[in-house]
Amino acid sequence: MNIVRSFRLWFVALVCVVGVVLISAPGASSQQSRIQHLETLVKCPACEDISVAQSNATSAVAVRHEIAQRVRAGASDSQILTSLEATYGTAVLLSPSTSGIGSLLWLAPVAALAAMLFAAVRLWRRR
Repeated sequence: MNIVRSFRLWFVALVCVVGVVLISAPGASSQQSRIQHLETLVKCPACEDISVAQSNATSAVAVRHEIAQRVRAGASDSQILTSLEATYGTAVLLSPSTSGIGSLLWLAPVAALAAMLFAAVRLWRRR
């Protein structure tokens, strides 16, 4: 019964940490901060796994200008990212999509962690 209390305590601590991270995440309220945030999400088309914010390649500069133009035109973040994906392909985003097959990439580590916790609890109960 003591392990259940310990598990609950760790779960509550995890929820608190995630909450603090989400609350303290920088908001994209101004146009410039939205532009900077979007630039960190998009991969440079000509570079190897760096964002357009980090690259000075011609294609990265063009993507930065496109992002800035679309933000100033009033497009939402998801509209901008979807447009860039349509133009440059799905590999243009540095993080996988959270829909379709990309959701499996986000859920796989969580499922693996849950399986390990389940196995550890079963092993502990057998002893």
